[in-house]
Amino acid sequence: MFDARLRPLIDIPLNAMARRLSGTGITPNMITGLGFAIGFLAATALAFQLNQIALVLILLSRFMDGLDGAVARHSKPRSRHAGSKSQETDLGGYYDIVADFLFYSGIILAFAIGRPEHALMAAFLIFCFVGTGSSFLAYAIIAAKTGRNHEKQGRKSFYYLTGITEGSETIFVLILICLFPHWFDRIAAIFGVLCLMTTMGRVMQARRDFG
Repeated sequence: MFDARLRPLIDIPLNAMARRLSGTGITPNMITGLGFAIGFLAATALAFQLNQIALVLILLSRFMDGLDGAVARHSKPRSRHAGSKSQETDLGGYYDIVADFLFYSGIILAFAIGRPEHALMAAFLIFCFVGTGSSFLAYAIIAAKTGRNHEKQGRKSFYYLTGITEGSETIFVLILICLFPHWFDRIAAIFGVLCLMTTMGRVMQARRDFG
């Protein structure tokens, strides 16, 4: 819901750092891999109830998630495809989206491992994540097939369909979980319902656009 509004503000520091990194030999896929590794460490810390450490690692991982795309846009092309003007590639976009969904669900799984008394609500939240993720990806496939695209949230490898729960809101929820773990069930219930509303909205949007 807030991704499009926050994107211009986030892009300023990301683009500044990307310009510094361009030409250093650091590739976008390296940054994606590093961000995913940091996300794995965040999940591990959360499983051991090291909430403050997990919070710092989550924020760092999400910074890397934004930085990889910025570096791709500012670096000289290494693509095998002729005419490429940057290091943005379909494979890089694929890596990025797979890492994102594994990260989000992995953090919730790790929380449940460290606090099994919350496992039921963690399972519910992951179920809701599957709804938002599948509705988003399914729409992206059809949108690409029909030539739909936009850049409200910056140039991306996938068509991003807006909703109540997007990346910004999900990160905010992960922060809340680290700061207030005893409120997990309430947070998961509220955000899970919002995720289901987002899924329903996307299905209705798909029906209007593709029906």
